[in-house]
Amino acid sequence: MGFLGLSTVKAVQSSLKQSKPVALRAMGSVRHYSDLPLSIPVTFPNGESYQQPTGLFINNEFVASRERKTFEVFSPSTEDVIAEVYESREQDVNLAVEAAEKAFEESGWSTDDPARRGAALYKLAEAMEEHADTIAAIETLDNGKSISNSKGDVALSIGVLRSTAGFADKLTGQVIETGEDHFTFTRKEPLGVCGQIIPWNFPLLMFTWKIAPALVTGNTVVMKTSETTPLSALYVCNLIRERNIFPPGVLNVLSGFGKITGNALTEHPTIKKIAFTGSTATGKAIMKRCAESNLKKVTLELGGKSPHIVFDDANVEVALKAIVSGIYYNSGEVCCAGSRLYVQEGIYDEFVAKFVEYSEKHVKVGDPFDPETVQGAQNSINQLDKILKYIKIGEDEGASLLCGGERLPEKGYFIKPTIFGEVKENMRIVREEIFGPVITVSKFSTVDEVVKMANNSDYGLAAGIQSTDVNKIINVSRRLRAGTVWVNTYNDFHPMVPFGGYNQSGMGREMGEEVLHNYTQVKSVRMGILPTA
Repeated sequence: MGFLGLSTVKAVQSSLKQSKPVALRAMGSVRHYSDLPLSIPVTFPNGESYQQPTGLFINNEFVASRERKTFEVFSPSTEDVIAEVYESREQDVNLAVEAAEKAFEESGWSTDDPARRGAALYKLAEAMEEHADTIAAIETLDNGKSISNSKGDVALSIGVLRSTAGFADKLTGQVIETGEDHFTFTRKEPLGVCGQIIPWNFPLLMFTWKIAPALVTGNTVVMKTSETTPLSALYVCNLIRERNIFPPGVLNVLSGFGKITGNALTEHPTIKKIAFTGSTATGKAIMKRCAESNLKKVTLELGGKSPHIVFDDANVEVALKAIVSGIYYNSGEVCCAGSRLYVQEGIYDEFVAKFVEYSEKHVKVGDPFDPETVQGAQNSINQLDKILKYIKIGEDEGASLLCGGERLPEKGYFIKPTIFGEVKENMRIVREEIFGPVITVSKFSTVDEVVKMANNSDYGLAAGIQSTDVNKIINVSRRLRAGTVWVNTYNDFHPMVPFGGYNQSGMGREMGEEVLHNYTQVKSVRMGILPTA
């Protein structure tokens, strides 16, 4: 795979200046060849405007893609085009990797005092905090999620940057006692250039969850954002550029498609590690390509079908709030969504009736910029169609549709909160990830029965327990095969708490101290002590 000098960019841009626009329909986006400005004005529904970067962020500069190819980005809540951005392809990946490799080897970033790398993350957190309202609005415009969800994402993103920065000088090696004839110690060293591929459901959150640990441990990064939600990362990159937060080449961000940009990253011989968040099927394919190229290290945060258990002794109001958050938060487009609800028989009828009533009367669906909206739009027409397909599958399988199941008639990709009852454990709607505001409800009798049902899954990302019996909580939490168990809460993240899955929900962890081990390697140094004169 050849590498392209940074000096070639202007020449290529000039040679392609006269290209005529050619529209291509692919993967739900309209793609063109054009001379797009590197920044354009975008207006929010309230009339306020901001400048949206459109280029590829390479070497601390926004540049056009080598082929001058662009694609349109749509608003899920209006179905209108927000902007066009440049699309990266193999040659752009080479250029970004070249910049990242040079920064790793020559900028001093990988060998600097770790506290200085931490200080850079603090500086980025401060910049994002100053622009928090704009970033949240971009996230809602681009993704379709409610503005309240977006503001929560921004706050957690800032918290992750600050929390990770605090670990900068605390990831240390150790001296190992091996006798008086040797001095033996270990070092924690960065891997090199890391490729990162993030999804569309939490664009900003995944951006910070990925870059913070990679950068604070001394690596450099080439990231691919989702083709449906590239805007917030580009805006943050402009803050990085304006404030000179990282040396050139330390962080490079590419807008592009998985089968082109993603494959180029996973197969690139210079990249030492891939971090991916997305579907289990794609994760498996990425792992295979990483192994076949240069045996890259891999961390994967993948799909889920998480059980949420409500015992007879639960606080009903607390449990109801947690279940609503567990399935309708972020329009149900959450890998750890509590999409399998298990309610104990003693309160089953009463609790399910309350849940259905609350979903129909109080889960407001619609304009994501309305502060009262609970559930915004689904991210794309493809995702909406997938959800509706699964609802049809559930009805065909014989499940009882308790509420919802329909697309809202207004413009935009909106769907009503959907609850299925009378389900069987072998139904597809119980076993397969739907990734939308669709939940199945099952009745159980005993602890042993519900633990068996909860663990009967290919996944293992998260689980929920609603109970006031601490002994039962400890017992069940130990027995559930899931990376995170929330008790009397749900979708309750904290920057210090590691997050990741069991089984086919992935490998590795995000956040907390554990994530730092994903981005370092251990070197052992054993030195013989020379005899004294």
